[in-house]
Amino acid sequence: MTPPPTLRTGLFAVLLAVAPAGVAAQEPDAIPGGISPEVFRHALAAHKEATTEGKTTSLTLTIIDYSRPDTVRRLWVVDVVTREILDSDYVAHGEGSGDRFATHFSNRDGTHQSSLGTFITGLPYEGIRGHSLRLYGLEPGINDNAYARGLVFHGTTGVSAAKALRGSQGRTEGCPAVPSESARRLIARIANGSVVFAWYPDREFLEKSGFLDRGAAAERLGAIE
Repeated sequence: MTPPPTLRTGLFAVLLAVAPAGVAAQEPDAIPGGISPEVFRHALAAHKEATTEGKTTSLTLTIIDYSRPDTVRRLWVVDVVTREILDSDYVAHGEGSGDRFATHFSNRDGTHQSSLGTFITGLPYEGIRGHSLRLYGLEPGINDNAYARGLVFHGTTGVSAAKALRGSQGRTEGCPAVPSESARRLIARIANGSVVFAWYPDREFLEKSGFLDRGAAAERLGAIE
């Protein structure tokens, strides 16, 4: 059962007081199913930093793990207090980022690559791709051109469970597109000021991001030396 708003606010204050050290100490059973401990650790750190900077008051956190193939569910919406998975789905990456696996990421327009890092959602709108949700990148040089590039959440017929079974999902111009039938539901859940965290163990991202858990980033950088 979800705690009432007053209790949730108190729980979140405690969460902020102990993170990121508390994040590092999380037991495996506190990590929502399907999300790797490393990714969840970074996502919570990103959410804490966005909250500390006054960018969000939302307790909803969307995690995209681009290190997983596009034929599995790699998007989760999580309640940061209860650790409950509120939603999960397939999500596409940019055609310039790779095929089944995304391996290249960019902040530049015209690359058709996805961007990594921490974003804040804006308001839903009706655009050329239908019902969509604006994204604002918080990280200079990593994703702060997201709005100018037109990177948004939107639905597409190119992404679906059926296509996943066939081993081939569609690509985008860099947007994190979800199945058409999921778009309105997901957008309604995460719109208007919640955090979206997109992950891949890219060296430049690990070295430059100010929103990651620095201990975990150092461990990963040491492992890929």
